[in-house]
Amino acid sequence: MRGESRLGQSGTPKATGQVDLIGAIHRPLRCILNPVQTLNHHHLYHFWTVVREGGVTRASEKLNVSQPTISGQLRELEEALGEKLLARSGRTVVLTDIGRTVYRYADEMLDLDRELMEAVKGRPTRPGRLAVGVAMVVPKLVAYQMLEPALRLPEPIQLNCVHERPERLLAELAIYGLDVVLADAPAPPAVKVRAYSHLLGECAVSVFGTEPLAAAHRKGFPRTLDGAPFLLPSEDSALRFSLEEWFRKTGVRPRVVGTFEDSALLDAFGQAGAGLFAMPAAIEAEVRRQYRVRVVGRLRSVRQRFYAITVERRLRNPAVIAISERARALFG
Repeated sequence: MRGESRLGQSGTPKATGQVDLIGAIHRPLRCILNPVQTLNHHHLYHFWTVVREGGVTRASEKLNVSQPTISGQLRELEEALGEKLLARSGRTVVLTDIGRTVYRYADEMLDLDRELMEAVKGRPTRPGRLAVGVAMVVPKLVAYQMLEPALRLPEPIQLNCVHERPERLLAELAIYGLDVVLADAPAPPAVKVRAYSHLLGECAVSVFGTEPLAAAHRKGFPRTLDGAPFLLPSEDSALRFSLEEWFRKTGVRPRVVGTFEDSALLDAFGQAGAGLFAMPAAIEAEVRRQYRVRVVGRLRSVRQRFYAITVERRLRNPAVIAISERARALFG
């Protein structure tokens, strides 16, 4: 099930204390387990490891126990819960809907176990974590602008960023390895992930180039883009599609010097003067300052959008809400 929505939260939930968090974890589990009163943590840990490692074979190697032992403990956990947690998909196993829920709580419970041990030993507990997947096509300046407010929350967090292709990030999101994915397009229907795509905002794009390139193509823009050296994002980028659609409608045919899956590499080539390149107009000043390039002109009819993809229909994580609020301020 997928949904797309423009965010409309007006407030940020208060940070939850550790005692409340433990209650929040165990209350839903009590509902799942009723009338079972206890849960074997070894079973949970083995289940969590199977999901993280991608199967029983790898989990058994990781834990140095036999495959039948792990399979038996998985069966016992499913019997205790009265639900099927894993299903076969070819040679691998995938989480069922209830399996996703149990995995999320298991992950949080194991984190709390580690924190408890650190606290007992008199060591400071770690800050909360925010695991963010950033699609490779998302400009790094945009990602930084959106993520920076999460580091200034009253409750400190540790930001863990993964830079990958969207489909791999969505696969990690599906098993709750990530809290949110930042992308330039909604989750595609072909990807079988239960996720919701929240539109963060959109803006026009500006074309940038080094001083010589900008001077040569500024006068008469955008017609001067015809035959001009140009750097394009990869084909799976929404910006690439929008630019090519604009080229087709206007009859402008730039000379494509190169295409890039990684936006940071594209920016590096643009900074070196290999060709003109397009970036969101909302971060014009930052692009000019960081890459020491000039604005050639703006393509106001070419729009670039950014999305926060989560497993939640409505955002609740305070850090993700802070990201969405910054994005709305950035893109208007």
